[in-house]
Amino acid sequence: MIPVYIGLGSNQGRPEENLALARKKIQSMTGVFSTLDSQVYYTEPQGVKDQPWFANQVLRILCHPAWSPQSFIRHLLSIEGMLGRKRNIHWGPRRIDCDLLLFGDQSVCQPDLTLPHPRMVHRAFVLVPLLELTPDLCLPDGFRLKDYLHTLTYRRLGRRIWQDDDGILGGGMSC
Repeated sequence: MIPVYIGLGSNQGRPEENLALARKKIQSMTGVFSTLDSQVYYTEPQGVKDQPWFANQVLRILCHPAWSPQSFIRHLLSIEGMLGRKRNIHWGPRRIDCDLLLFGDQSVCQPDLTLPHPRMVHRAFVLVPLLELTPDLCLPDGFRLKDYLHTLTYRRLGRRIWQDDDGILGGGMSC
């Protein structure tokens, strides 16, 4: 089985219900077995500030080796479409966002998919729930994700996370 990590986010409609619907659809995918869900965290929007806060969560699933990262991301994008995702404003509001963060220890660099997710190491709202599930998780290159979290300027109060935009919108890991 391949461990797969997925980031979920929503700030439109009923965000927690949107996350629950996405989880249900992911859990019903053929070849998806056990799942672990982080808590839901509430995070201030990055980039476009004039929008509601996001509900964010990370899932850890085990999937059958018949899945490839490319087929998996296509399925996640179809779930977004089924749940009403509209891609109108870059960094803008969304009913659901399903990000493929890690797919086993695979590295992928293609126009439509980069793994590990290129900006996750800059996002406390991804790293906090991800490390809740697997505290000693490493990237395929061996770097520990908790070391990246220690480099970020963020503040956490319970399940609320604030983070400056610095380093969020640009860059990321490159291929």
